[in-house]
Amino acid sequence: MTATGYAPGRTLPLRVEFVRQFRRRRTMVMFGLLAALPWILVIAFQFGPNNNRGGNGLRISDLAMEGGLNFAAFALSVSASFLLMVAVALFCGDTVASEANWSSLRYLLAAPIPRDRLLRQKLIVALAYSAAAVTVVPVMAVVAGTLAFGWNDVRVPGTGEVIAAMDVLPKFGIVILYAMVTNLVVASLAFLLSVSTDSPLGAVGGAVGLVIVSTILQAVEALGGLREFLPTFWNTAWLDALAPVPDYSGMIKGTAIAVTYAAVLLAFAFRRFRRKDVVS
Repeated sequence: MTATGYAPGRTLPLRVEFVRQFRRRRTMVMFGLLAALPWILVIAFQFGPNNNRGGNGLRISDLAMEGGLNFAAFALSVSASFLLMVAVALFCGDTVASEANWSSLRYLLAAPIPRDRLLRQKLIVALAYSAAAVTVVPVMAVVAGTLAFGWNDVRVPGTGEVIAAMDVLPKFGIVILYAMVTNLVVASLAFLLSVSTDSPLGAVGGAVGLVIVSTILQAVEALGGLREFLPTFWNTAWLDALAPVPDYSGMIKGTAIAVTYAAVLLAFAFRRFRRKDVVS
């Protein structure tokens, strides 16, 4: 029998969860760190030795001072492999496990909030903050790089070819979207671990450990074509989108791999939480 006035669809509104997570100290610290990173890199380039090389064989770091978009591409390349992944793992791995750690999860379910709705609301908010985290670095890097080095045309790593900045800008939006998609694997694994443990650190650390192991394995050439199925193998495929003639084949494969892993892991997360005996 349902209590008078009880509406399961109105429990734990998204705006409430967004505010709860925004007020967490770890949210403010992480976004502060992500926003500060491009400015720290600008200072490093301004006061460090100028090692720019001419001609072909240019690395992405050699072109960072060429303009705002070049600098943003460099900032994304140095942060995507670890810092952004840690941010995503933090937002998705801490969301449910922290409630269990504080012994408040059982009270949320006793409110009562249906289990699937609780998990769905927390997942939406965690993914939203993860997407914001992935966006902050390149967007702030465009601002910082433009102020420090100007708004110039983009030079391509390797060949040194020049592309008009306004032609690259839409592609850069695709690059940011692709960075979000590739981090879905980290997000989904962190979320699965978050519903399986009462330790937020364990959930975040487990997701980070996956990326580290995958990165090590993709360097093992003896694995051959099997490496293409590793969740981190296609993470740098976005560089091909910034070429004079864009090649999106690697990004398409990376998207397919990431979405498949994420769908399976999230399905396991919901299944695990439905059957979990919540005592904390």
